[in-house]
Amino acid sequence: MKFVIVALALVVLVAAQDDKYTTKYDNIDVDEILNSDRLFNNYFKCLMDEGSCTPEGNELKRVLPEALENKCAKCSDKQKEMSSKVFKNLQANRPEQWALLKGKYDPEGKYS
Repeated sequence: MKFVIVALALVVLVAAQDDKYTTKYDNIDVDEILNSDRLFNNYFKCLMDEGSCTPEGNELKRVLPEALENKCAKCSDKQKEMSSKVFKNLQANRPEQWALLKGKYDPEGKYS
């Protein structure tokens, strides 16, 4: 009986983890990326399919469409905080790249 309870608990735990995006990259220094033209351009090119991607860039590119669609429902609090910071920074400081990203990931303006 104890085995069944432990097995069910593990199944619930694994299922709960599937409801959230990985937090593996939650400690990335977003400010460093936003303040460095070289780093920012590498991530931008990755997201636009114009350059190679780091592992975290690939993960972002993989989950971004779904995260936009479900209003970041699977995001951790840290991911929501970082996303807001990035969106505000791009709108204020890199409007051309912001427009290109919106054109690719939100062409109909459904998520803006």
